[in-house]
Amino acid sequence: MIDEQLRILKFMSEMTTRTDTNEFSQKMGLTPAQLVHQMQELVKLGYLKKVGDGFSITEKGRKVLKSMKTLPENLKFHFYIAVGHPTNLYACNAKEFLDQVLKIDSASLEFHIYRGDFESWFRNALGDASFADELSKLKKKNLHEEELRKALARAVEAEFSL
Repeated sequence: MIDEQLRILKFMSEMTTRTDTNEFSQKMGLTPAQLVHQMQELVKLGYLKKVGDGFSITEKGRKVLKSMKTLPENLKFHFYIAVGHPTNLYACNAKEFLDQVLKIDSASLEFHIYRGDFESWFRNALGDASFADELSKLKKKNLHEEELRKALARAVEAEFSL
C-alpha cells in the first residue's frame, strides 16, 4: 500500500460525517478523479468496500490503521543487541516495528525474541494479547538469523494486513 492510500484510509477513519467526493478530494489535496482511483485501489486491496453510493473501511483496513497508531515516547520499543548495548533504533507502532525487523542486525532480533521482549511489547504497549501469544509460539520454533527475521516479518504482515 502506498502512502497516499494510507493517508486516505486514515482520513476516512477520522471522519464523523458523510462527505461527498468533491469535498473529500479537496480536503485530501487531490482531484476527484485521483481520489476515486485511489479508493478503487483500496477496494481491490481489500481495505475498503463499496456500500451503497459510498465506501466503508473493512476489517483488513482497520488492522492497517491499528498498525500505524503511534505510541507515546515512553512506550516505544527500543532495540538492543545485548543488555547495555542499544542500537539507537526504535518503533512507535507495529508498522515501524516491521520496518525495523527488516533491516536490523539479526542478533538484536534473537536477543529480544528469546527474552520475550517482543511479545511483552505487543501485549502491554500495543494491547494485542493474541499477537503476543503468536510471538510466543514463534519463539518456541528456535529460529535464528534470517529465518527468524522472515518469520517475524511474515507474522507482523499477516496480523496487521501490511
